[in-house]
Amino acid sequence: SQSAAGAGGAGNSNGGVTNGGKTTLTNRLIKALPNCCVVHQDDFFKPQDQIEVGEDGFKQWDVLDSLDMEAMVSTVRAWIENPVKFARSHGVNVTPGSREPSSQDIHVLVIEGFLLYNYKPLVELFDLRYYLAVPYDECKRRRSTRSYTVPDPPGLFDGHVWPMYLKHRKEMEDGGVDVVYLDGLKSRDELYNQVLEDIHNKLLNCS
Repeated sequence: SQSAAGAGGAGNSNGGVTNGGKTTLTNRLIKALPNCCVVHQDDFFKPQDQIEVGEDGFKQWDVLDSLDMEAMVSTVRAWIENPVKFARSHGVNVTPGSREPSSQDIHVLVIEGFLLYNYKPLVELFDLRYYLAVPYDECKRRRSTRSYTVPDPPGLFDGHVWPMYLKHRKEMEDGGVDVVYLDGLKSRDELYNQVLEDIHNKLLNCS
């Protein structure tokens, strides 16, 4: 089996600001990459009744405590330990290796979320790290056009979402996490081509 850092395996993460284009980019990568699985951080939110109300008066959805990060790390580790088993259990068709007998089977895991680089046990598992950023005005505009299962209460973006984004981004930068910043205002094609090329280069170096 492959490891995230081992021959033929790569764990790539795609984090950044809310409504920055993470899911769009992730969905394109999944279609283009061989034996590609995905882990969405949003799947690890705790139940709504466990989300506390903070000093800002809002339910604290945009903080690490709202997520079961240990379960998320366990999920990524399960892929590292056996990517074939993981893929099959997640409904991903696993294709055999290439024609050259010496080449390793390639497996890729894409991890997507808004808060990937502030939890050390998770950060250490990535081979490539991307951070999608968009400016305040554009982010607020995109957020206002989205419909969420739990609708945003009035003032949530300015009172909680954006301040938490700035806080976590500063923590990430102060912690020296090595990320590639992506300009979320660039075209979807530009962003996709840039990341896909990096992943292909990483896989070539691994093999």
